[in-house]
Amino acid sequence: MKVILTDKVKSLGSVGEIVNVSEGYARNFLIPNRSAILADESNSKQMEDYQKMLSKKVEAEKADAEAIAKQLKDVKLTIIKKVGGNGSLFGTVTSNELAKALQDQDINVEKRQINIDQAIKTLGEYEIKATLFKGVDATFNISVEIDPKQAEELKKKEEQMAASKKARAEKAEAEKAAAESEESEEEVEATDA
Repeated sequence: MKVILTDKVKSLGSVGEIVNVSEGYARNFLIPNRSAILADESNSKQMEDYQKMLSKKVEAEKADAEAIAKQLKDVKLTIIKKVGGNGSLFGTVTSNELAKALQDQDINVEKRQINIDQAIKTLGEYEIKATLFKGVDATFNISVEIDPKQAEELKKKEEQMAASKKARAEKAEAEKAAAESEESEEEVEATDA
């Protein structure tokens, strides 16, 4: 069933959009809550008038989206993730995580508005695009960093491995020196005899 949205409906669309939804959702939720009206031929003239009326709402929504886009321009998020032994993340950075991080900074962006082009599976800096409204896009930067506790653990492990490697190298050197001294003693005994 096609309906025209009269309000912004989370995970469905913005004001004035014609969307296809199930009949039950439209008849039991959207229409009674005045979040949508039917989009059929009998309402075509009414839809045109309604579109003119909705244009003010659409302009307000667009202005809000542009204000959020200006806020996002200067945003740099830091996402803390756990990392595997090979340097790749356990899981990926999701649009849900980014939406929550933006929410923590008092910027309201829905997860469906955030576009992650390629899965973020490694540490580093990334540029993320958000489509806030038709024709209103914004980009912001994120930095994916290792969990500090895990970083300390990895550093300790590396230090332990370096110490054990150094100890093995010293032991091998000592054994080599001992073997050389035995050979030189045998040579001295052979020349004395």
